[in-house]
Amino acid sequence: MMHRWLLGLSVAIAPLAFPAWAQESVPQIPFESVPNFLKLPADMNLGEAAGVAVNSKGNVFVYSRSGSSLGPAYGNAASQLLEFTPDGKFIREVGKNLYAWSFAHTVRIDKDDNIWATDKGSDMIIKFNDKDGKVMMVFGRKSESSDADAHPLERPNPPLPAVDGRFRQPTDVTWDPEGNIYISDGYINSRVAKYDKNGQWVKQWGNRGSGPGQFNTVHSIASDARGSIYVADRTNRRIQVFDGQGALLNTIKIDVPFDANAVPVIGNKPDLTNYQQTGAPSRPAPHGRCASPRRRTRCSTPPTPIPAASTR
Repeated sequence: MMHRWLLGLSVAIAPLAFPAWAQESVPQIPFESVPNFLKLPADMNLGEAAGVAVNSKGNVFVYSRSGSSLGPAYGNAASQLLEFTPDGKFIREVGKNLYAWSFAHTVRIDKDDNIWATDKGSDMIIKFNDKDGKVMMVFGRKSESSDADAHPLERPNPPLPAVDGRFRQPTDVTWDPEGNIYISDGYINSRVAKYDKNGQWVKQWGNRGSGPGQFNTVHSIASDARGSIYVADRTNRRIQVFDGQGALLNTIKIDVPFDANAVPVIGNKPDLTNYQQTGAPSRPAPHGRCASPRRRTRCSTPPTPIPAASTR
């Protein structure tokens, strides 16, 4: 079952945030729950809906962790990008059997209605045009099965240095008003990567840690109409705001009430005695970011279910 409320769950961020913003009362976002909104073909099933986005025509894009179901449990494709009309009718599958499809994370629509998918499993970000879904840009590259050292990604401590143009489990993408591209990277790397509008590498900033300008699970990213870059620093339980050159402007801490008696869907109930210090992702933490107004970024990624949630 898919509900229309998925399209509005991300936090709407004002053009520039200030510390007092977090203490103001937050208005309720009106929504309409529509059971069975998406009408899939009879031979297609929806997996985990990792990302949802809407273009200027109101068409809905769902980046789903479903796929071929032809491979082994490890290494099987788990990415399908599906497009629906505003009333939920299936239109097409974008990028079917694409080389980059591995494990879906986010889908975004830019100001020109181009479609961008970030695939955590293949370490790739793909730009499609809206007209016929053709690949326009490719960022990153997945590990090849033919490589001599091919194996699952590892997480050494301290982390390996990030490499220009390569990603380790990237999570999201956004653009500033000039069209520069910003990629949050990610689960293993702890940085923001910047490209110009033509896809040329510009710079990166950030590394693993909890200090100002550092990250621990860079899970989402958005830009406002002024070009400020909002980064969901998930495990540190905060949103860090930068200018387009990576200078830190502001930090918004996530400190909201939650039901400590809630029962987790999977696993044991987490230890909540020191969650403010440990910052584990199963505590209240930013998962998805959207910028408003002027629809600079059309997006939707559900926030963390609390107190316990999947860390995928």
